[in-house]
Amino acid sequence: MASGGNFIESRMQRHMRACMVCSVVRTAQEFTRSGCPNCDFLQLAGNPDAVAEATSPDFEGLITISDTERSWVARYQRLQGCLPGVYAMQVMGVLAEEYIEAAEAAGVHYVPRDGSATEAVDA
Repeated sequence: MASGGNFIESRMQRHMRACMVCSVVRTAQEFTRSGCPNCDFLQLAGNPDAVAEATSPDFEGLITISDTERSWVARYQRLQGCLPGVYAMQVMGVLAEEYIEAAEAAGVHYVPRDGSATEAVDA
């Protein structure tokens, strides 16, 4: 990713993974090196097995959000409070129960990002 984390080069797209909790998109190496910027409770940094279990290479659509508090897209995607960056619109995969429990323990209400569950968005 380029500086600022808001751009994905075409040649890098096939190496990208999306967090199954917040849908941020990074390479597996970036997740392993520094974890998920929004989901510290997943403890991905330095743990390639956790990266493989809590992120997915199977996602659809890319959106870049610079202000997650004011953007209606961020609100629709449930990204308020997340850092600016590149996010997937949908992330396919099943998150293991241990990660769902870690999210809930951290105060994060987990909703699958594959479109199988919907949640009303506050206007």
